[in-house]
Amino acid sequence: MIRIHQIKINYDSSKRTLIQAAARRLRIKPEHIQKLKIIRKSLDARKGEIHSVYTVDVSVEHEEQLLKRMASDRNISKASDPVYRFPEYGTQPLTEPPVVIGTGPAGLFCALMLARHGYRPIVCERGSEVHRRCETVERFWKEGKLDMQCNVQFGEGGAGTFSDGKLGTLVKDKYGRNRLVLEMFCEAGAPKDIMYLNKPHLGTDQLVGIVEHMRREIIALGGQVLFDSQMTDIIIEDSRVTAIEINHRQKIKTQCLVLAIGHSARDTFEMLLNRGLSMHAKSFAVGVRIEHPQQMIDEAQYGRPSGGSLPAADYKLTHQCANGRGVYTFCMCPGGYVVNASSEPEATAVNGMSYSGRDSLNANSAVIVTVTPEDFHSSSPLAGIGFARKLEQACFAESRRMGCPGAVPVQQFKDFCGGQASTGYGDVAPVHQGSCVLADLNRCLPDFICESLKEGIHAFGKRLHGFDRPDALLSGVESRTSSPVRLERGTDFESNISGLYPCGEGAGYAGGITSAAMDGIKVAEAIARRYKPVATNENGIN
Repeated sequence: MIRIHQIKINYDSSKRTLIQAAARRLRIKPEHIQKLKIIRKSLDARKGEIHSVYTVDVSVEHEEQLLKRMASDRNISKASDPVYRFPEYGTQPLTEPPVVIGTGPAGLFCALMLARHGYRPIVCERGSEVHRRCETVERFWKEGKLDMQCNVQFGEGGAGTFSDGKLGTLVKDKYGRNRLVLEMFCEAGAPKDIMYLNKPHLGTDQLVGIVEHMRREIIALGGQVLFDSQMTDIIIEDSRVTAIEINHRQKIKTQCLVLAIGHSARDTFEMLLNRGLSMHAKSFAVGVRIEHPQQMIDEAQYGRPSGGSLPAADYKLTHQCANGRGVYTFCMCPGGYVVNASSEPEATAVNGMSYSGRDSLNANSAVIVTVTPEDFHSSSPLAGIGFARKLEQACFAESRRMGCPGAVPVQQFKDFCGGQASTGYGDVAPVHQGSCVLADLNRCLPDFICESLKEGIHAFGKRLHGFDRPDALLSGVESRTSSPVRLERGTDFESNISGLYPCGEGAGYAGGITSAAMDGIKVAEAIARRYKPVATNENGIN
């Protein structure tokens, strides 16, 4: 097939128009195109006009001759994509199945790949299966009753289940893992357009069914998935993992343990440090969620409201502050919700979430400031966890001071700059899952973060009209952007404890759903290169 880049047509044009445009680029008649496949589609809203920009593969007769004729056009070439190949199996026997801790994207994709190749993994998840989890989270948002084992951070699907479900990644993909992840999502029920959209996403409503489908496939292939099953200890003999403890009582033997624990399993990080796992503190980012009317973002980006085939607009902004700090937007949720994402008592954290329609009144995004281990004032590998926890506790204390303990503290941007608690809303009303209370976020965050946020948001207002409007709403604290810890591993993906494989975002090796899923696949490959598939159906549970 022939690949054509940079085909630009009106954003709401038909596929017939796309075929005609491809034919013009190749200087052939449209009827000579036998097949057209969309490889990439993005929006270009610059210069007041909105276009769809495509990369397509087309089949025609005499392709080689046509390619020679079009050799001077750098946007036309022979189609070529990496073909994913799972490695050949190793020779070491596994006496017990591999155990995977966590059902976020890293754990799910690792376990599913292992299951597809005969390893019959046992997957342990501290939270509940996804439908019961949704009920528990909804109850928390309505009644404020936190379940520390099953919440926005813990449960089937991981933290990404209650997010915007973005599937973009900056990870280079010469081995075809990125495409494999998207294909596996489609096999589990995701819409097919994620294969080519420039900014694919899956809303929370879609992710629920997708993770359930993946779990059922793991079980159908001989694996097991255990919910409400927290790993509370690991058993090590001669510097090698031999078993894990579940819920302080049950033991599961294993010689191959995958830690896909997510970035919020703070108690698990502490246990692993006590057991001698090598780890160190790493930089991450903290800040607030900011809300604007989605219509304002649409008009700033498109020059018109969204609707029809035009999706709710997004943005991505960065700024280098005078104090040397980087400020940037993160996990922007068009037509989304700010959610109470807490997982510890008397500590408040927020995140952003969208359903697949992205049709709420507000857009929201994290606006965050980079922090480094030097800011933590401790040499402990867990110092970043302590830093984030103090901010979350300060937010809870501020909500209690304002008479609504546990509610998310919110503040108009003008009051944040003025150093006073907000007493009402302007034209921007909060669109939240969970309760919120007007407060003063200056009392919750260190001065250097507050000053960086103020400078950054004003700078963003010069690039996106209205971003720094006085009544934009800030919510705090956004503290779970990425893991503050890295679990060290070698080139074979194994830690200093033999048989233990750190994996995914929580271990410090990914930064979103797709990159975490890709890392899960990498760890499955590493296990397969060493071990033969499991030969028996014994589950190793005592």
